[in-house]
Amino acid sequence: MKRFSITFFLCGLLTSGFSQTISKTDNIKNLLELTGSGKLGVQVGESMINSFKKNYPNVPVEFWDNFLKEMNSDTLINLIIPIYDKYYTESEIMQLTEFYQSSLGKKVISTMPLVLQESMQAGQTWGKEIGEKVYNNLKEKGFVEKD
Repeated sequence: MKRFSITFFLCGLLTSGFSQTISKTDNIKNLLELTGSGKLGVQVGESMINSFKKNYPNVPVEFWDNFLKEMNSDTLINLIIPIYDKYYTESEIMQLTEFYQSSLGKKVISTMPLVLQESMQAGQTWGKEIGEKVYNNLKEKGFVEKD
C-alpha cells in the first residue's frame, strides 16, 4: 500500500509539472498569436524576398514562390516560444496578454509594423550618415587615398 501511495504521489507531481509546462507554452503561443509576431515575421521575410527579386530580376518567379511557401508563422512561433519561456514567467506572460488585449495594447499591435519599418529606415539613414562621416574623416587624416 505504501508503494502504491508513493507511486501515486510521484505520478501526481510529474503530471502537475508537465501540465504547467504545457500551460505556459500554450499561454506563450496565445500571446504570440495575439501580437501577430508570426505574421510580422512572415511579412519581414516576404519583404526580404521582394528585395531579392528586385536585385536579381533574372531569377524565375517560381524560385521566389518556393521560398515564400516555406515561410509560415507557425514555424516561427515554435522557434520563438522557448525564448519567451526563458525570459518570462508564466505570470508575466499572462500580464503581457492582458496588456495586449487592452486598447493601448491593441494600438501597439496595429502600429508596430509601421513603427518598425520607419525605425529601420531611420536607422539606415543614421548608419549611412555615420559611415560617410567616418570615411570622410579617414580621408582627411590620410588613412584612405583620396579619390
